[in-house]
Amino acid sequence: MVVILAGWCDGPGPIKGIVVLKSPLPYSQLKTLFLDAGNTIVAMELNYIASALKTEGVTCNLSDLRRAEAAARPVVSAALPRLRSTESIDSFEFYIREMLLRTQMTPTVGEEEVVTLAHNMVPLLDRIGRVKFWSSIIPGTREALNAFRARGLQLVVVSNSDGTVDELLRDVGLREFFDAVIDSHVVGYEKPDPKIFLHALEVVGAGAETTLHVGDLYEADVVGARAAGVHALLLDPYNDWPSVDCERAVDLKELLRRLGGED
Repeated sequence: MVVILAGWCDGPGPIKGIVVLKSPLPYSQLKTLFLDAGNTIVAMELNYIASALKTEGVTCNLSDLRRAEAAARPVVSAALPRLRSTESIDSFEFYIREMLLRTQMTPTVGEEEVVTLAHNMVPLLDRIGRVKFWSSIIPGTREALNAFRARGLQLVVVSNSDGTVDELLRDVGLREFFDAVIDSHVVGYEKPDPKIFLHALEVVGAGAETTLHVGDLYEADVVGARAAGVHALLLDPYNDWPSVDCERAVDLKELLRRLGGED
């Protein structure tokens, strides 16, 4: 079944507001959940960014940074075919720059200054390392993982990373929830390459038709999962992706409610 939501046209160019959704996700038939790591179960420790800005004489609110990070995701996703990887230093700098461009800072910083700030900041953040930088557990995640396990679901992390995802999960106390951790650096395939999803299916003996992948970047997570025949759900905490052709959820707690595991 395909669901088409009507749109409008206000002149030449593509029709606006049309969203074509594929078949609704078969929540009752799911046996396995693939979960991205960053922005799905853990988030950036934004104090590192705020501290780096402070050394440059710039201040910002952490809640503004958090909102800006989410707003930057569609731009980062759209750029992935050009960037070719989510894991390069250039991609990371692009991500940080797009975040800062959307962040209210004091004093006000112009676009050229933001480019310089991001360029200077990235080496500092890179030296902190992924494990510390992505060490903030998203609220409600532990409870959702507990509930998923109680429902008998297999849980697998499928993440583009630098070989440190397993260490990160152990460090924040979440590794015990997962049957397997698939790190792109370790297996040699990076989302959206369907091979990383096919590898994950093989590792845990799961079927694509009963597996749902949950992530935060359409181009990496939704496109990649679908290419492997796996269902996909996009996390969209602030409604920044209104026109995508897949189901969206605010967080894992909302996914749990859809699975019927929470009132």
